[in-house]
Amino acid sequence: MLLDGKKVSQKILEQVKDKVSKMDKKPHLAVILVGEDEASKVYVRNKKKTAEQVGIKSTVITLPSDTSEETVISEIEKLNNDEDVTAVLVQMPLPKHINKENVICAIDPKKDIDCFTPENVGRLAIGMKPYFYPVTPQGILLLLDHYNIELEGKHVVIIGRSNIVGKPMAQMLLQRNATVTICHSKKKDLEEKIKAADIVISAAGKKVVRCKMVKYKSIFVDVGISRDTNGKLTGDLNWNPDFNNFNEVVEYFEFVSPVPGGVGPMTIASLMLNVISIRQGY
Repeated sequence: MLLDGKKVSQKILEQVKDKVSKMDKKPHLAVILVGEDEASKVYVRNKKKTAEQVGIKSTVITLPSDTSEETVISEIEKLNNDEDVTAVLVQMPLPKHINKENVICAIDPKKDIDCFTPENVGRLAIGMKPYFYPVTPQGILLLLDHYNIELEGKHVVIIGRSNIVGKPMAQMLLQRNATVTICHSKKKDLEEKIKAADIVISAAGKKVVRCKMVKYKSIFVDVGISRDTNGKLTGDLNWNPDFNNFNEVVEYFEFVSPVPGGVGPMTIASLMLNVISIRQGY
């Protein structure tokens, strides 16, 4: 069966829109974009568009690529002190001359919508509730929950160890009583580890998994985003050697998420849920 993130995200966004419509003071998401990275521009544009569709106020602060680290931090501090701003997001990646860690640490943890600050990461690691949950892992859990996929007692293999997906995903799965193995694309016995999994969550950003490397009728969540030689958006799952079309892939797995239309829309929906959560006080 297909894990249809597009459909599930629309349901979540409808719920968000309904809740926002009943708020006296609307939530406000502020995004800082530094530089001319084309992918980042697209991501920020999509976030702003979705926020406005559900009634969330959205501000984008665009800074040139030669902006100093001090100026970026100064903009963050202004947003931290602005009582009208609910949440602050600094779009990654940043230009090379800017220290990412310094920028992240400048964000008020109570406005850290991405769950990147040391305080929120630490809270998550020790089982305390962070001010916000990481948006992509939260989106994945919302997607699995929608399809009533049980996580307790399952063996989940995560491919990728990033601070955005892999590490927080592992923490959140452990809190759901799953057994978690974290791998990376260079692991020599990767297929052996994958074959033993009930659920595989791949966030490598390149085609590292063939379908038949994964156990028959297991669950595959494809987080990776890249472009093939034809410029088409694709994920980490390389199904061509084993199957003729994606319909055969869907039949092979118990559940599988497509790219695009799987985790991507859920990440945006999760972000909007985070924005309204602080305004509602939970």
